[in-house]
Amino acid sequence: MMLGWKGERLSSMNFEDATKEYGAPFWDFHRADLHKALLDRAQELGARFSINARVMDIKYETDGKDTATVLLKSGERLVADLVVGADGIFSTCRELLLGAPSPPTPTGDLAYRVLLDTKAMKEDPELAPLLEKPHKVRYWMGPGAHAVNYVLRDGELFNMVLLVPDDMPADATTLDGNVEEMIELYKDWDPRIPKLLALCQSVQKWKLCFRAGLKSSWSNEDATFVLLGDCVHATLPYLASGAGMSLEDGATLGFCLSKIKSRSRQEKQRALKVYEDCRRIRTESIVERGNLQQELYHFDDGPEQQARDDRFHLFEKLEEEIMANGGVSVKLPSGLAEGDDPLAWRRSGVGNWLMSFDCQRDVERRWPTGMDTISSPDVRAQL
Repeated sequence: MMLGWKGERLSSMNFEDATKEYGAPFWDFHRADLHKALLDRAQELGARFSINARVMDIKYETDGKDTATVLLKSGERLVADLVVGADGIFSTCRELLLGAPSPPTPTGDLAYRVLLDTKAMKEDPELAPLLEKPHKVRYWMGPGAHAVNYVLRDGELFNMVLLVPDDMPADATTLDGNVEEMIELYKDWDPRIPKLLALCQSVQKWKLCFRAGLKSSWSNEDATFVLLGDCVHATLPYLASGAGMSLEDGATLGFCLSKIKSRSRQEKQRALKVYEDCRRIRTESIVERGNLQQELYHFDDGPEQQARDDRFHLFEKLEEEIMANGGVSVKLPSGLAEGDDPLAWRRSGVGNWLMSFDCQRDVERRWPTGMDTISSPDVRAQL
């Protein structure tokens, strides 16, 4: 549900209907739960994990063996056929691949991240409706800032992210925040927001940056080192797709590697080329749309804000018309085009190409025809 900063309803989207249309559900995860699920599955498949193993360098000079060597702070050296650098937005691996500094781009925003136990909310007649099923995701949009909240763990936790102008030092990435300062920023907003924030005991501030994409290749010439996730294409959280893109990267890389016949340089080069071909335009498009959402969510009250709100209403009516017509698309009014819906996940935003995407099908479509591959039926269960 999209709301103005005073709490007035602007538009909404039915996730259950969208799930049926796109063939993919909308899921909100507690990050720790997602990490645990990934860890458990990796261990089931035999993956080994090391902790307290900080990477200091990666060497991949040609040695005739087509391998890369990871140097750990402990002095240990790990040799692999392929090293996957997935170390996030403030990446060391990216700079090692490029051989030069490559910092992310600050956006001028920071995020307050708040996680509340819902016990006190349930006892408050004004806040308890925010927990009612079916659970909703709510966006409040206002001058220079916005706020998002949603329920986690079937109502046990309530997550809030508050996006405001960045006042952190240039070299800081996360800092302890001040709860009173945070509340002050939202004191004139929908009264439910400061009331929720008053339940918060502590908070952290996170500098928001992005990466527009990597102009050079995502891998080295010898195909022994490749990048994945935020270190290549970190996006603002305003499209709620950053983690999803990293998971898609991993799945796509897995599908590509499953198709090659050996660990030779040529075979790895083939797999890494298709991997990058699959991921580059899609992830750069996500970053671009996330930056647009920053602008759309933060208009000052005035003509631009009113035009945005008018589009929220217009595209909602169009969506209702389409659903009443059995899902058959209708012609957009003059002056509007696909992508103009400010509620990004609807079909006339980015829903059509964001939500119905299939990584495996994309790999099959792009894999060079006539190339011999290992017989690899659907390997989703093995990823």
